[in-house]
Amino acid sequence: MQQRFLDPRVLASISNLELVAKTVVDGFIAGLHRSPHFGFSQEFAEYRMYNEGDDLRFVDWNVFARTERTYIKRYKGETNSRLTILIDASASMGYGSNGVTKADYSRYLAASIAYMAQQQRDAAGVIVFDDDVRAYVAPSSRQGTFRRTMNAIEQAEPGKTTNYQRPFFHFQSMLRNRRGLVVVISDFYDDPEVLVKLIEPLRYRGNDVVLFHILDPQEVRPKFDGPVLLIDSENESELETSPEYAAQEYRAKIDAHVMALADKSRAAGLTYHMHTTDTPLDAALREFLLVRQGRM
Repeated sequence: MQQRFLDPRVLASISNLELVAKTVVDGFIAGLHRSPHFGFSQEFAEYRMYNEGDDLRFVDWNVFARTERTYIKRYKGETNSRLTILIDASASMGYGSNGVTKADYSRYLAASIAYMAQQQRDAAGVIVFDDDVRAYVAPSSRQGTFRRTMNAIEQAEPGKTTNYQRPFFHFQSMLRNRRGLVVVISDFYDDPEVLVKLIEPLRYRGNDVVLFHILDPQEVRPKFDGPVLLIDSENESELETSPEYAAQEYRAKIDAHVMALADKSRAAGLTYHMHTTDTPLDAALREFLLVRQGRM
């Protein structure tokens, strides 16, 4: 595995986002011992009888329970399927304690997923938002769409406060009958119950929804040598805190927030991943694709 290429701090030295995506994906695929084509969305094709050696994950156990016969569900790749990536570009995403901001990591992740989609001839688009929709590129197979998508991702610099309602409403208004994959990348600093209620409707019409919860290591396990003054990057409110508070009460609160968001997301049928910005990109992609493969 070409781990040195996948370290987020190394990627920060590459100026071209498409090159970053190619480096990440090619390095990731080079470390796999099987085909990288897990598929973003697959369409059911037919049943056939089970043959010795077939993958048991594709056995339809419901049919077996009714008929006591073992059938395999066969799928065909759905070319030009739709991938829409929603990227949080609010001010809080500009924080970074290790040389890589949450916005940087989100861009690398979004670009890598879009690049994989393009390599599989799937249509990838993007919505960039803070308190409003700042950029929108509809998923399309037309020439030039991938370039516009990558450009919108690259321009997703931290801006204002967060308003999840507007971009999600905008996306719903653009939905067509064709299902697809929706990826939401954010630090999700809001009430988990409110967030999930806003995001859950994105599953309408058969969409699969994946949440990437991106946090800085200092936000998960802060370490301070003495009292510090914390300033909210979005509303500029101030909070003086101590190392003791950071190590005990704050950790309990952030752990509870992450757990609540994970639990409520999964209960609503959303796929949830949490990564800190020091997580190698290959690890994030591996987890994402293995979960996708397991859901097919």
